[in-house]
Amino acid sequence: MKTMDKPLLVRYLAVTAMLGALSFVLQMFEFPLPFLIPAFVKFDFSDLPALIASFSMGPVSGVTVALIKNVLHLPMTNTGCVGELANFLLTATFVGTAGVIYRLHKTRAGALVGSFTGAVAMSVLSVPINFLITYPIYYNFMPKDAILAAYQAIFPFVSDIYTCLWLFNAPFNLLKGLVVTLITFLIYKHISPLIKGKKTRS
Repeated sequence: MKTMDKPLLVRYLAVTAMLGALSFVLQMFEFPLPFLIPAFVKFDFSDLPALIASFSMGPVSGVTVALIKNVLHLPMTNTGCVGELANFLLTATFVGTAGVIYRLHKTRAGALVGSFTGAVAMSVLSVPINFLITYPIYYNFMPKDAILAAYQAIFPFVSDIYTCLWLFNAPFNLLKGLVVTLITFLIYKHISPLIKGKKTRS
């Protein structure tokens, strides 16, 4: 990996920190999608700064933004910190995968393939992370039967949590990744020069 000179390193760290703070702020504006998934699973746009960081400054920056967001959120956790851990793992998977593929293929198509691959990876990984890590902790706060009932209120035929995670959580995370990708593609060209410290043409 090429070593940065001091001004570039300072800018890299400062922009990464600012995007991490912005990601934390966006995470505060979460909202439920009760017609798609139980209300205790909420949608937000906090992955957007992390994906922008991953494209503009590399996958390490994107993953760092995800880490900053969740570390800042720890003092207000209501999940025993396991929700922040799961969020970090999923966001890091999404933006890290997208950033690595884009670094290898620095084209619009490379960014699109990277984002889609990252969204799929996040979607698939959400099942074992929730099943093995997140939900076993949640059961201490909300009984397993109550969680299952929340899913059954939307789709009465589901009979176990594992099936629920594939039918609800995996598509939800895929949707989240695709929405963030769409917004990134709409705004990235306009904000990339600002992030990289380059002057735009008048």
